[in-house]
Amino acid sequence: MNNKKRNILQAPHVWAFTTYFAEGFPYTIIRIISSVFFRDMKVSLEAIGLTSLFGLPWVLKFLWGPQIDQFGTKRRWMLTMQFLLVIMIVTVAFFSPLPSGIRIIAILFFMGSFIAATHDIAIDGYYMEALDEKGQAKFVGYRVMAYRIAMMTGTGIIVTIGTTISWLVGYMSAACLLLILFIYHILLLPNVETEKIPVRSLLKSFLSLKPFIVVISVLAAFLFLRWIFTLEWYQQVKSQIPIIDKIRFSGWVGIGLLVALILLTLFKDRIKSLFLRDRDSFYSRAFMSYMDRKKIGVALAFIILMRTGESMLASMASPFMVDLGIKMHYGWISGGIGLPFSILGAMVGGWMISRYTLKKTLWPFLLAQNLTNIIYMLLALALNRYVIINTGADVLTPIGSFNLSLVAAVHAFDQFAGGLGTSVLVTFLMRTCLPEFKAAHFAIGTGLMNISGVLSGVMSGFLAQWLGYGYFFGISFLASIPGMILIFHTPFLEPEKST
Repeated sequence: MNNKKRNILQAPHVWAFTTYFAEGFPYTIIRIISSVFFRDMKVSLEAIGLTSLFGLPWVLKFLWGPQIDQFGTKRRWMLTMQFLLVIMIVTVAFFSPLPSGIRIIAILFFMGSFIAATHDIAIDGYYMEALDEKGQAKFVGYRVMAYRIAMMTGTGIIVTIGTTISWLVGYMSAACLLLILFIYHILLLPNVETEKIPVRSLLKSFLSLKPFIVVISVLAAFLFLRWIFTLEWYQQVKSQIPIIDKIRFSGWVGIGLLVALILLTLFKDRIKSLFLRDRDSFYSRAFMSYMDRKKIGVALAFIILMRTGESMLASMASPFMVDLGIKMHYGWISGGIGLPFSILGAMVGGWMISRYTLKKTLWPFLLAQNLTNIIYMLLALALNRYVIINTGADVLTPIGSFNLSLVAAVHAFDQFAGGLGTSVLVTFLMRTCLPEFKAAHFAIGTGLMNISGVLSGVMSGFLAQWLGYGYFFGISFLASIPGMILIFHTPFLEPEKST
């Protein structure tokens, strides 16, 4: 391979796409495709509900983010995790035809979720190491585009192969695709870092007593919570307060993190003194350097609240289309219209942030993202009679070509505005990261970002059932207002303020 071709293949335009495709693809397999697979294997809905546990590592990944910063390089972590993910998917493929393989596959997916979450940390850290702040903003559109294409590849191609040919062929196809990316990355992904501490030092530290105590404590807490959920009094509470029954285990973890965050804010000085008793601890310094900054409470609130309205809308947009009576059109509306407009929004967002700065684009982009809720409200109110007629009906009443085109147009705007919103969110999260702890700080930010999604997802079904889709979408816009107000008080909007 001559130098010109090699330089092209090593350009950020290429690896920003391939790395984030490689990030989104395992997530899709573990978090989305797994539900389709298990249901196709006649697994009960109650058991499928337990697959929400697969999402735990993405909520908790900030706990081991500092290790990715401190030991080895992000490139090495990325490649190691990619190889392990290929092995995991191949193993799943071979167990998929076996009737007794379902439980083993569930365990493999749960283990794989920790690998995939670590893989995410490494890729995000590598991206911030390889590019300066202007470059990070410039290529953020490529990140979002690649991630969404990976999701569509999984839910479209892999699911189609699995349900029509066999899951063995489907999962093997997925493994081959990820293997091709792994080979490209190991051969051509640029080396942009200097190793801080060799990974073997991390392995040595795991042999000490302290890590074992931490692991045992976490497992004990996990088992204790699972035991509480089986008690009779908890079942009685669920029957009296139905919303509790909708909160999965991962949701309770998210609520626990929110409570811990509030306590950390209230007792920051005391907790800081405890954390920094060992001043040589990279782990403690990573957390406290993120939390111990001016106006960090406002920044954390903004991270948690900025996508509340969008999360509420996203959780009910698909059920709305089903009850509207257009589920047979959902595929082409989502894939043929939604995906291209989502990619376009991400690309335009990244370019405009790079050209006009985050501070100037944050407000208009989030306003566009949240105005989608108002547009959906007007659409739902206008078409409410079709919702009433078609909800649960065996024979559907067509809504007409004009109304169908209107739904498609609203979905296109939703996805375009969502791409803009994702661009500013990712850029803001990167702006909150200090140079020494890039991977750890980004993992903290993305973990906090998931909290609003967990909580709003729990409430959405009840509100939509109670109020109807139209008024629910209006309420979801009101839920987005606190995040938009915080824009005017949020730090880290200028590059120099992130230091």
